[in-house]
Amino acid sequence: MQRLSRIFWLGLKEMMSLRRDWVMMALLVWSFTLSPVLEATGVATSVNNASIAFADEDNSPLSRTLAEAFFPPEFQPVVQIAPGTGAARMDAGDFLFVVAVPPGFEKDLRAARVPEIQVLIDATAMEQAGIGANYITSILGAEIRRFAVGADLAEAQTLGIIIRSAFNPNRDTVRFAGINALIGQIMWLTTILTGAAMIREREHGTIEHLLAMPLSPFDIAVAKIWANAAVVLVAAALSLAFVMQGVLSISIAGSKILFLCGTALFLFTATALGVFLATVARSMAQFALLVMLTILPMLMLSGGETPVESQPGWLQAATTLLPSRHYMSASQAIVFKGAGFETVWPEFLWMALLGAALLATSLLLFRRSVAHDS
Repeated sequence: MQRLSRIFWLGLKEMMSLRRDWVMMALLVWSFTLSPVLEATGVATSVNNASIAFADEDNSPLSRTLAEAFFPPEFQPVVQIAPGTGAARMDAGDFLFVVAVPPGFEKDLRAARVPEIQVLIDATAMEQAGIGANYITSILGAEIRRFAVGADLAEAQTLGIIIRSAFNPNRDTVRFAGINALIGQIMWLTTILTGAAMIREREHGTIEHLLAMPLSPFDIAVAKIWANAAVVLVAAALSLAFVMQGVLSISIAGSKILFLCGTALFLFTATALGVFLATVARSMAQFALLVMLTILPMLMLSGGETPVESQPGWLQAATTLLPSRHYMSASQAIVFKGAGFETVWPEFLWMALLGAALLATSLLLFRRSVAHDS
């Protein structure tokens, strides 16, 4: 009981130290407020507000219909430009896409010829250009087929394919990007806060003061783990309520309590990782490099950016040892699909086992480090 009391008060001392560290406090506020908002709304994986121009040399009902088929929010209102000026206007940065309709386009189509439409794309905006090209091809193709059917130039399709998107009917990228950004910040901040606290004790020489007290290395490490995990858990809960649901209007399909329970379990693992990296590193600079070498690959391989199934087979097997993969999988199932504990319990078990193994390793190295320093 006395040990638990010592760990509790030592954890409160850690929180007080964090409160006086204005740099860390500013990083904490930024990471759970503006950072996920900017990441969710500033980086689009779909076409949004793209500038488009039409050089219409046909000036037929069909060509005018094609120009009217592009709507916000994917595209800006279509601007009519003079034929032959599309490349120059794109060089000037006026438009991302220019569609050139040749003269006699509708006439050639009615005569069963194969007329061509030229689409100029500014590929310096690489992601928007690739996705936008598919958008434009699909829109133009649909309008031309509709015209051909109405003019008895083609038969109507006997089979209509209707695509229904599960869990995200509108294919809203903000919803996915916002939650993934929050999960990424949880991974980063937990490891950084815990590891920085350990390094700070060593650099300021206060680790010797702690060891002069009736405290063991286990007490010191566990106190830092629960204190920093509690801070991040509260920040994540507030961000989920006020930033994700309030600012970004993201709906949570599953239980928020279950999501926070999974977050708490992952924080146990991430704080243990922070202690491990801080024990290996001998300075704050080394710790920062180790964080980049570990957390960044964990985020990339967790399944948030790209599906785990798209990775090579050997790499998929290796990622089962990453707690970030199990946390990302459980979080997405709860938030997007409304999954319950009966679905995500294997991921929770994996996180618990990996966290216990990592904590045991961290404490062993921390004891050796303390013994070596003393």
